Amino acid sequence: MTETIETDVLIIGAGIAGAGVAAALADTHKIVILERESQPGYHATGRSAAIFLPNYGNDVIRALNHASAPMFEQRDVSLFPEPLLSKRGSLTVADESGVEDCEEFVRNGVGVAAIDVDGAIAMVPILNRDYIKAACYQADAWDIDVNALHQGWLRKAAALGVQVFTKSEIASARHIAGQWQVETANRTFRAQTVVNASGAWADMTAQLFGVQPLGFTPMRRSIAVLPAPENYDTKGWPLVDDVNEAWYMKPDGGRLFVSPCDETPAEPHDAFVDDMILAEGLYRYEQAVTTPVTRVESSWAGLRTFAPDRTPVAGFDRKVDGFFWLAGQGGYGIQTAPALSALAAALIRGHAPETAVESLLPLLSPARFA
Repeated sequence: MTETIETDVLIIGAGIAGAGVAAALADTHKIVILERESQPGYHATGRSAAIFLPNYGNDVIRALNHASAPMFEQRDVSLFPEPLLSKRGSLTVADESGVEDCEEFVRNGVGVAAIDVDGAIAMVPILNRDYIKAACYQADAWDIDVNALHQGWLRKAAALGVQVFTKSEIASARHIAGQWQVETANRTFRAQTVVNASGAWADMTAQLFGVQPLGFTPMRRSIAVLPAPENYDTKGWPLVDDVNEAWYMKPDGGRLFVSPCDETPAEPHDAFVDDMILAEGLYRYEQAVTTPVTRVESSWAGLRTFAPDRTPVAGFDRKVDGFFWLAGQGGYGIQTAPALSALAAALIRGHAPETAVESLLPLLSPARFA
């Protein structure tokens, strides 16, 4: 006999989006989270570059970044005993073709300062003086402890009674008498509200619920893990990126994470690296530094999922009752998670969100794609 579980809110996806809204909402609602994988955060959350860049993204993303900053800075120490952020800094460099773009970034970016090539090389001694023609620096860039954030929210949710069911792929869903009835292989769930926090699978999830897809595009992003260059201490190095996003490099302990900044449209799947694209990105990186890539220790890929306008979607579907979208966070899902989790919880409760994000509601609403 199939087990039936009644709940107020059924969240689809246990990544950073699902865990965040569960933790924000569970003090007033009974919540269940369904996760198709064997563990929460298996896909995009577990494969994040883990950087907080207030200047990263479009205007809406930047507003969400700034709204999220207080939660990172003034964390709940009962949930997060250690700081969630650690100082990194971000150095942007340009070759001859990118000098004007670098100058424009300095003019338009908040807290972005131009520095000369000598200053850039003093920060990261492996940079190639013959290649680098312009540079700028953002002091306000931080590493995020993604695992601590995700696990802290899951612990808070569990303490408030939230149940997480892994290996629970949805077989069917129906809306009956004001409630969703959702079937998995061995359980039936009934809930008034469903939250679609299923990342790359957001449109596929919507279709299971009879909801019109919004046109999300999962895009592959690859990372190569390189050993740190011999005779260099990388501990204090900033993240380094090309002004036109041809590559980026982030130090991590005794290693370097190097990405070709690829955005290859893909179907939802357990993403894997395209060796040719990774090789092309490593070649571009090699032109900017004086140390050749002699060995790749490992590599991985993840899917960053974007709405058509590259802005997240948060809000109730305009046509189907009880279906809430929380998707399309792209490459900004970790750093915007505090603000989006609080906003989603407020909307599900029927409350007005905080003033800092209230003006963003029309820009985040799924109704904008009508």
